[in-house]
Amino acid sequence: VQLQAYGGGLVQAGGYLRLSCAASGRAFGTFAMGWFRQAPGNEREFVARISRTGMYTYIVDSVKGRFTISRDNARSTGYLQMNSLKPEDTAIYYCAGTDKMTMTSSPGDYSYWGQGTLVTVSS
Repeated sequence: VQLQAYGGGLVQAGGYLRLSCAASGRAFGTFAMGWFRQAPGNEREFVARISRTGMYTYIVDSVKGRFTISRDNARSTGYLQMNSLKPEDTAIYYCAGTDKMTMTSSPGDYSYWGQGTLVTVSS
């Protein structure tokens, strides 16, 4: 499985971005997907996850109400819609895939990773 995240960029606080994660190498609907982020000097942290069909999602409390995760299996693409962005959202954002049947937030449970896309939110 190959994942490629894109859509990052520079945005002012209060703005929005939509990140995309394009998958190849295997049918997209056969694995769950997650988004993680890593700010400079910090560990990689979980942001959101979505089940294989898209029926179940989970968003971490720090971005709940502002971020939405979704997927389009027909297009082999996952998305992270980020609204009302704050400077503290600045990070490299990674999409990842997991074969785990249970919904997981642990980076170690994800076998497939994209290269990351940088999101910078200016104040």
